[in-house]
Amino acid sequence: MSRLTYKDSGVDLEVYEQAMQRLPRWMHRTFSPRVMRQDGGFAGLFQLDFDNPLFARKYRQPVLVSGTDGVGTKLKVAQMAGRHDTVGIDLVAMCVNDILCCGAEPLFFLDYVAMSRDDPQLLEQIVHGISDGCVQADCALLGGETAIMPDLYQGEDYDLAGFCVGVVDRKHLITGRQIVPGDVLLGVQSSGFHSNGYSLIRKAVFEHAGLSIDDPIEQLGTTVGELLLTPTQIYVNLVRQILSHYKVKSVVHGIAHITGGGLLENTQRILPPGVDLVVDRQAWEIPAAFQWLQRLADIDREEMFHVFNMGIGMALIVRPFYANTISDIASELGLQCVPIGQVVEGSGKSRWADSAQP
Repeated sequence: MSRLTYKDSGVDLEVYEQAMQRLPRWMHRTFSPRVMRQDGGFAGLFQLDFDNPLFARKYRQPVLVSGTDGVGTKLKVAQMAGRHDTVGIDLVAMCVNDILCCGAEPLFFLDYVAMSRDDPQLLEQIVHGISDGCVQADCALLGGETAIMPDLYQGEDYDLAGFCVGVVDRKHLITGRQIVPGDVLLGVQSSGFHSNGYSLIRKAVFEHAGLSIDDPIEQLGTTVGELLLTPTQIYVNLVRQILSHYKVKSVVHGIAHITGGGLLENTQRILPPGVDLVVDRQAWEIPAAFQWLQRLADIDREEMFHVFNMGIGMALIVRPFYANTISDIASELGLQCVPIGQVVEGSGKSRWADSAQP
């Protein structure tokens, strides 16, 4: 009778080590001089350049800002398509876009990958995507954890979680407290569904409509899989350019990342007492992908706006005098940015302009 081994339980340490050897190159391409190299060890090291006069002037009172998120059931679509090199971009985007709302500069990123079995090729595809996202966000992929849990996950199942740390000077923190009546809401275009609402999307597309992952969508000029795996837009370059162009608190009064819950729920999170945000959903054209999904499963209009970003991935609340210039900065980066609402006196609520007044 042979003795029981870890491999018998579903974890092959030799294969795991092969997988680990594939990852350093995807990490190293994201490193900046602030990453402190070390051989081995159990933690990543990132240096704040207090001895650098430029850093010291920029961050006189540095505040660390952290965020964590996942990709959700968009991973099921990746599994159906057999493509895993884009969901890592989503993972980074969902985290860095959140900390941008405080005006923070992303510094480094950590990932957590949980899998049912050792699969070096799959893991490398995932980490390659995370690395791509970190390059776009100009932050270091400092480390991560891979957990093989055959009793918790089955077959091709895996899950992702991300963790981002950034920095902002205390006097430049964007908190929403400066939002006042007369401020303008600017909506910045999304790249699609981003990483929200995929439980509804999958039910509508694959169960209700009976489509398959490779089916073409003629009116959109793409396939189901290509549409649903479009990566989440990363807004680091846009926010960084806006905040470096102006003195932060005198121009940008609030930033909201539009995720699950849509425009109203996410913008309401940053409103101070005494004001309302009135959003005009006629002010931008709803992208064709959202219109296709709504028709496909006859989803109610209000449900669509409650669940999805509907084409607006980030919202900026700014002084009206600067709205056009900020839109121009976005345009130079290939992003459409349009005024979609206004701040008025109220009680800390976001509402649609075409809805009954409270």
